[in-house]
Amino acid sequence: MSISSTTIPAQGQRPNHAALQRWVEESARLCQPSTIVWCDGSAEEAARLQQRAVADGVLIPLNQQALPGCFLHRSHPNDTARTERCTFICTPTKELAGPTNNWMAPDDAYALLRREFSGAMRGRAMYVVPFLMGPPGSVLAKVGVELTDSIYVVLNMRLMTGMGGIALDQLGRDGAFTRCLHSVGTYDPDHRYICHFPQDNAIWSFGSGYGGNALLGKKCLALRIGSYLGQHEGWLAEHMLLMGVKDPTGAITYLTGAFPSACGKTNLAMLTPPAAALAKGWNTETLGDDIAWMAPDAQGALRAMNPEHGYFGVVPGTSLTTNPTAMAIMSHDTIYTNVALLPDGTVWWEGKDEPPPAQCLDWQGQPWAPACGHKAAHPNSRFTAPLTHNPHLSPKARDPCGVPVSAILFGGWRSATVPLILEAFDWAHGVYLGATMASETTAAATGQTGVVRRDPMAMLPFCGYHMGDYFRHWLAMGARLKSPPRIFLVNWFRNDARGQFLWPGFGDNMRILQWITDRCHGRVGAIETPLGWMPRVEDVNLSGLDRGRERLEQAQAIDRDAWKREIAAQREFFAQFGDRMPQELIAQSERVLQRL
Repeated sequence: MSISSTTIPAQGQRPNHAALQRWVEESARLCQPSTIVWCDGSAEEAARLQQRAVADGVLIPLNQQALPGCFLHRSHPNDTARTERCTFICTPTKELAGPTNNWMAPDDAYALLRREFSGAMRGRAMYVVPFLMGPPGSVLAKVGVELTDSIYVVLNMRLMTGMGGIALDQLGRDGAFTRCLHSVGTYDPDHRYICHFPQDNAIWSFGSGYGGNALLGKKCLALRIGSYLGQHEGWLAEHMLLMGVKDPTGAITYLTGAFPSACGKTNLAMLTPPAAALAKGWNTETLGDDIAWMAPDAQGALRAMNPEHGYFGVVPGTSLTTNPTAMAIMSHDTIYTNVALLPDGTVWWEGKDEPPPAQCLDWQGQPWAPACGHKAAHPNSRFTAPLTHNPHLSPKARDPCGVPVSAILFGGWRSATVPLILEAFDWAHGVYLGATMASETTAAATGQTGVVRRDPMAMLPFCGYHMGDYFRHWLAMGARLKSPPRIFLVNWFRNDARGQFLWPGFGDNMRILQWITDRCHGRVGAIETPLGWMPRVEDVNLSGLDRGRERLEQAQAIDRDAWKREIAAQREFFAQFGDRMPQELIAQSERVLQRL
């Protein structure tokens, strides 16, 4: 029997899309919600949902004079980060998912999930959230529909995606869409599953309300499903920032950058140049801070766009010193997650401009003082806000044609071995640099922090198919490009013998972006080294930096023995991909060893 408004009350206007209506009805029969709410994405709807969320204790209103339109959310204590052990790629064979993904057979996954979802929404509303990833009208834009029982998810999806009518307009009466089913369940980590079905264009997530597990347009669709679609459709879905660098001539050079979570990606995407650089005409603009979709255009150039409509940024360490743009973005109409609450109704986190408060409520709502022995804000606390809050948002940010990419950056958090900056010799060498990048783990993924792990292109947790095939796809993409972007490896985090950073980072990273931009336009030379092209010291703007030349030389030093150990670790990593590992990348490592 088909569900109708006479069996389960329904609110909102249902679209004229038969397949979508059937799927919502089937899901409602499974989940048994008390009501079905079709979301339209309007401001009036958001106000109603915010009031309901406050009444239910999901959101806490903040000081509306100091932080207008802002709210605080506290997660379940066991649900504060992506849970990779609970994340599965469900393909017909395990080989298709590859050795770096958790795999579950689709039939087994659907059977397990149907048991979990059966009756999971009793007493709750099922919100139907149509959402658009990408600018309206783009050939790469994708429509998803998330069914969820979390009002927090709905409000975040409104900030992160094109929600409601804008998505349904793109979908039309018979367009394809990603089916996204979500329930927080009981937050039991033993009953937590984030399952992706690439062949079915479907995502089922159960037992978590955290962003990366529950905002299914983000990592789930934009990367895991997106990367699979990109492989089959001839484009790239990447865990990358997208920004523009404006030089003194007024020309803008667009670049992307892959960095694992909490390794400075958002800070770089929103970089504010030093005053001296601004005075000379250098500046930056933001297009996206986390995800880039890229495809060759008719002229053989690589063009990129940001599929997201908002930010889900890491808060700790963010301040007017480190990222004034982010501070401006989150000053109004923002959802804060797992930060500390001050007595005046404002928020605080470690690394904010103000010193630690004498007292506050920590991220779990418990009294906190500096002597407590634990952090007031969760290390992975977040802010959610729309792109339009960014005072330095690029005019091209919502261009359906995207922007031409001149440079691709790869970089992780490495305290030793990896230089501050080098340029690949060619596309294949650049793919090798991306395929072998590693980073010390962060709080964005559950597990031990500070451990160096291999994270190719910052996509290890997000690639929706076999990583060996992913490398092949990257190599093949280069062959389709008449003017491929230059590829660079950066490492802002190299330490000296005392464990201090050799490079000041943050706004001073503009000095490296200047060299990268000049390289893209052939305005500056470089030195050939065993690892790649490196800048001459005199070609990097070091004006005003204490011991700038000495520190740059240390940050660029090549420890040949350390690199031989590094290459051995790379080969060990490559070995797990067996016959699907491209021989070209293995040959690249051999060439580096020979040059060393």
